[in-house]
Amino acid sequence: MIRTTLLATFLGLAACAAHAAPTTYIIDPSHTFPSFEADHMGGVSIWRGKFNTNSGTVVLDKAAGAGSVEIVIDTASIDFGHDGMNEHARAPDYFDTEKHPQARYSGKLVDFVEGKPTRVAGTLTLRGVSKPVDLKINSFKCIPHPLHKRELCGADAIATIQRDEFGISAGKDWGFDMAVTLRIQVEAVAEE
Repeated sequence: MIRTTLLATFLGLAACAAHAAPTTYIIDPSHTFPSFEADHMGGVSIWRGKFNTNSGTVVLDKAAGAGSVEIVIDTASIDFGHDGMNEHARAPDYFDTEKHPQARYSGKLVDFVEGKPTRVAGTLTLRGVSKPVDLKINSFKCIPHPLHKRELCGADAIATIQRDEFGISAGKDWGFDMAVTLRIQVEAVAEE
């Protein structure tokens, strides 16, 4: 009798574990804008911009405290709110969008606290150069989406990179700071 009860309990737990599989979320490009802040003229001002076109997925296993992120960014969609600067940023000495039309970020969701990731340990590929870039997650929340009737998750994350490490050193000889702050807000909806 005890053996049967233990077997039934084990099978029930196994069924629950199988049911709590990782969920894949599709990034909503109309609510996701990788943005950045960069020095202009050696501290005269800070230029802010964003990329308007992106796609990707987030896989989240809440029970296991694990997950992953895959994002593709269309570098030609750069937007400073200034047409001349947008065009200049697409040129070979900056993003060189003809040769490198996409930037990619992939990483693992880590350091879960109360079921929420607090960091992404990942790799950024920009202009064909791949470097480790960890994102600090400032906020992370999932709710039932009121329109789609599926789970919606969102996050706000930040990191700092050195742009010259990715081959974007324009202005360095004039004293431009090569540090760029990445600020990323993302929303993603669970697959149907």
